[in-house]
Amino acid sequence: MLITGRDEQMLEWLSVVRVADMDALRFALAAFSRAAEPVSLRRSQQWVARLRGVGLVDRARPALRDGSIVWATPQAVGKPAPKLLQQTTRHEVAVAAASARYLFHGWNWHRDRKATGLYDHQADGVAIRGTEVRLVEVELTPKTLDRYNGICTSHAWRMANEGVTRVDYLCTDDAARTVSREADKWIFRGDRARLVVHPAFDERGVWTDVPDALWDQPTVDAPRELTTRLF
Repeated sequence: MLITGRDEQMLEWLSVVRVADMDALRFALAAFSRAAEPVSLRRSQQWVARLRGVGLVDRARPALRDGSIVWATPQAVGKPAPKLLQQTTRHEVAVAAASARYLFHGWNWHRDRKATGLYDHQADGVAIRGTEVRLVEVELTPKTLDRYNGICTSHAWRMANEGVTRVDYLCTDDAARTVSREADKWIFRGDRARLVVHPAFDERGVWTDVPDALWDQPTVDAPRELTTRLF
């Protein structure tokens, strides 16, 4: 079977996000084809069936989910298959949903670099477009309140020192309220506007919608030479 350039890009993306649902695949497939609309569910299912037939992807339908989730096999990316634990998988699938939509809107998506110390924080992903660099956080459940001081301090430091232009939080309604309140406490007023909170998921971790402003370019640009430190 012929493996296309888009297939290779999709497998590389799955290697980064680990698992994705069929809806995220619709946006990622469209992004790598430069399509103006997400592909149909049927097209995404056909893509999975084709690559599954040669052992490059696999799929399962875990309990308490409405549909299948997909991952790249060890044969394709040299990484073990994910363990489909309910809470971690729910979060990983939500991150993939966000990632696919950033790709669709013209961003590149990268895994964030590992935390370098006790007071550092690794984001769920890094989205880059031109000179703009955003840390992306997916928050489905509020963290314990004592964690937000260190996380917000890390975000503020990276905005000041690592060329991060913005931090996007994509949350459930409950988590959005908590993140907004804690950011008001722990981020200086001059930086607070650069941490943006959007309700984007329902309580099941399913993508709902966000305003178009999420994808807009802010006025602050990151020094390009600093972005290589992020991942």
